Amino acid sequence: MGPMRFSLALLTAALLVACSPTPASRPAEAAPRAPGGFPLPDRPAAGIVAPEWSTGPDRDAADESGQLIRGLEIAPGMHVADIGAGSGYHTLRLSPAVGPTGVVYAEDIVEAYISGLRREAQRRKLTNVRIVVGTADDPKLPAKTIDRAVLVHMYHEVENPYALLWNLASALKPGARVGVIDLDRAVSSHGMAPAQLKCEFEAVGYRQVSSAPMAGGVGYLAIFEAPVKRPKPTDIKACKAS
Repeated sequence: MGPMRFSLALLTAALLVACSPTPASRPAEAAPRAPGGFPLPDRPAAGIVAPEWSTGPDRDAADESGQLIRGLEIAPGMHVADIGAGSGYHTLRLSPAVGPTGVVYAEDIVEAYISGLRREAQRRKLTNVRIVVGTADDPKLPAKTIDRAVLVHMYHEVENPYALLWNLASALKPGARVGVIDLDRAVSSHGMAPAQLKCEFEAVGYRQVSSAPMAGGVGYLAIFEAPVKRPKPTDIKACKAS
């Protein structure tokens, strides 16, 4: 090959390299999304291991339900949703708090747990308890009826938190509040970092009202106000795991 042809070959090769897209210039791949367009969380979910988080005496000693009721200002006549009610530890204590004119919706996705609670509520003649079998991403509550919702030691088990919170919002009245009790530790140890919780709720339009440790070592209580307007599922951005 003569000098001229060699120079042209080098020039052509250089142009091809210059025109090839670099890794930085290639469009980023879209983040995976769940059915309905909701983002998948950038964190694992803990497995459901039992119908209750801890023994009753431990929680009674800490007055966990009392702290929850006072923190959320739950009053007679309110409609309260116990999401992930399990064996009904809080449902059975929320029932007298809302009184005969109020309603407690005891929701869970494990029908065996909720069936046991139904029998216990009937045995105690708690006529203000309604049993609801939901799904992993939708609590299946009646629209715009809930004054307060509680998620106690279970949020870290939710596989698609954005879908669950979005669907829960449709059941909340304007100004309704949601209380979450969890432990400030890794999801793998059945807990949830408060900053991660706040980010995920705010991604769906909720506003954090407060977050503080509870007495008795039962975790922290974070309180959120219902979204004024829900974002489109495809507009929700997943939070980076903390």
